[in-house]
Amino acid sequence: MNKPAVVFLGFVVAIGAVSAGGAWYTGKQLEPVLQTAIQNANKELQTSMAGVDGTVALELVSLDRGVFSSTAHYRLKGQGSVFGEDNPNPELLFVDHIEHGPLPFSRLVTLKWLPVMATSHYELEKNPTTEKWFAASKDVSPLKGVANIGYSRSVSGNIELLPLEFKDDTSSVSFSGANLEFDSSAEGQKVKADGFMNSLKVAAIDANGAPFEAELAGLTVASNLEKSTFGFYTGQNTVELTDTKVTFGPQKAVLTLKGFEQKDSTQAKDNNLAGRVDYKIDEIGYQGKAVGSAAMAVSMKNVDIPAMLVLTKLYQDKMQPVQAAAAAGQPVPELQLTEAEQALAEANVNQVLAAKPQLAVENLSLKTTHGESKFNLVVDLAKPTSMELPPVELGKQMIALLDANLTLSKPMISDVAALQAQVGGVTDPKAIEQQSQMAAEMVSGMAVGTQMATLVGTDVVSKLHYANNEVTFNGQKMTVEQFLSFVMSKAGAVSGAQ
Repeated sequence: MNKPAVVFLGFVVAIGAVSAGGAWYTGKQLEPVLQTAIQNANKELQTSMAGVDGTVALELVSLDRGVFSSTAHYRLKGQGSVFGEDNPNPELLFVDHIEHGPLPFSRLVTLKWLPVMATSHYELEKNPTTEKWFAASKDVSPLKGVANIGYSRSVSGNIELLPLEFKDDTSSVSFSGANLEFDSSAEGQKVKADGFMNSLKVAAIDANGAPFEAELAGLTVASNLEKSTFGFYTGQNTVELTDTKVTFGPQKAVLTLKGFEQKDSTQAKDNNLAGRVDYKIDEIGYQGKAVGSAAMAVSMKNVDIPAMLVLTKLYQDKMQPVQAAAAAGQPVPELQLTEAEQALAEANVNQVLAAKPQLAVENLSLKTTHGESKFNLVVDLAKPTSMELPPVELGKQMIALLDANLTLSKPMISDVAALQAQVGGVTDPKAIEQQSQMAAEMVSGMAVGTQMATLVGTDVVSKLHYANNEVTFNGQKMTVEQFLSFVMSKAGAVSGAQ
């Protein structure tokens, strides 16, 4: 045997020895790693189920250890009315074939030579809870995946949902399958995920006998999150959907959406939380007619995290018996706070307001062929001197700033009215034009006639600004009391006219 061959053989033997030694070590260390992972998973499940009449828990049923591989069985148990009367205690069973590190065979054959503690190949098992799911996937496991566990306790891999076909007398489902790739640091401190689904079609008949159909195509999701010091995740999420079609009602009305996108982001700094979510739809259609495009952006900042967590938990604790009663068809109990709970709520509401939070609808818009209508709102809150103040005075102190702007485009109103006429069966172009113009003029005339808005070109505009106990409404300055009196008088006049 020549020297290069000897060197290569020695290299192979060394790799084999290291791999065998590492596999033995991993086999000895595997169970505590799994138990720690299960404990962390149950903490997250408990948090996600807060305020719901139900619990979900994961447990390790068995672990058969070997030198180079092990087999684990898990049970995910649910309990509570949230799962419905037909299956109040669902169970999901998983089998996990675990290759020990540092060089699992499945990684070697795919030229992934970075050492890992283990590679997990898991899949859902058939039981009474999942037998219909298995039937829809032609009796193969409908959920499976791979997870690579690093020596730093990081986890990377994928989750795969297999295609499904299901049909009975009243409903049907056709699912293309989906795949999600994920990468998580130790104990899930940082998580990245990317997923894709080609199509999902659902058809059903509601309780009134009306048909309902939904078709979704081209779904992608992406997340880049980091766990905050308060235990919840902050970061960015994106959801995109290429096409949506919904058919509903006795007349089988059809609503279509193209180019839906949702982007949200949250940040935590010290004790303050800030966040923003943006929505957009490139094209909205109804009954085969183009409506237009839409967008919305909502944001918040300066939200006191400790106080909000206390208030959220209090709300969830109070809502749980309400949800349980509703699910059981029993009378819903009244939401009542004890004196201690009332004091706790007031103290934390004051803490939230002391941080001077801001809530904003940065953009709410609908754009049609000939015009675009928009609305935006900014509200800055502040802590009042007392919560026992009269309502008007309390509002004046609690709202530090309010700025609202509404622009209604008359051409946009005409476009929507024309579509409404066509959907209603009007086919004469002149009649459609007449109805659309009448609708735009009626809205404009009512808004301007009641002095709730002004006409700027072809736009009906209304502006409201409040700060320092002074209101400016459509250019007119007045006190808060004068503004409330003005609005009540106009509302009364409109109600009387109707």
